[in-house]
Amino acid sequence: MKQILEFVMDILETVVFMGSLFIVIYLFIVTPNQVKGASMEPSFHSGDFIFTSKVTYKLRTPHRGDVVVFQAPSNHDIEYIKRIIGLPGDTIMVKEGTVYVNGSALKENYIAAATSVWEGGFLKEAQPITVPADELFVMGDNRPHSSDSREFGPIPISTVIGQVFFRYYPANQMGTINNPMPKSLQSFILVPQNLLHQLA
Repeated sequence: MKQILEFVMDILETVVFMGSLFIVIYLFIVTPNQVKGASMEPSFHSGDFIFTSKVTYKLRTPHRGDVVVFQAPSNHDIEYIKRIIGLPGDTIMVKEGTVYVNGSALKENYIAAATSVWEGGFLKEAQPITVPADELFVMGDNRPHSSDSREFGPIPISTVIGQVFFRYYPANQMGTINNPMPKSLQSFILVPQNLLHQLA
């Protein structure tokens, strides 16, 4: 009887430990998310399951090109998944289907359609805006079908839940999520083209 009791207690201790570990990981380190909707196609599809890191931006600043999960501006109970296009201080402009960051055209191999602006939205055609301090400019990869900063403006960094770093479903798409932008464009200040012309 004593051996049975000790065996049961060992199992309970293991269950409690694993449960506590799961809670700590879920609350503070990594959280699972499901992609809903087509706003990130072709990079992510509705129904994909992903892991979001809650600690990445405690260790480093956000990078252009990172995919993030954040609280929707109109309802913090809803979570959006988008890609960071502009960092604090960046100047963003959309002109004739192309995104410009600090005056330089952004090469986006991860999108399937040109970038437009929404009628009545925050961003206007060929009118640059500057991303405020402590905010990010985000867009979905499926530009014709994404509600993002073009519509509602930059988002506070404080609303970002974390960086998407791994897709675990579907199995044939399982793997880490890499930033597609060249490292030179991810986090450093981009020199405006007009300044480059002055220096040439």
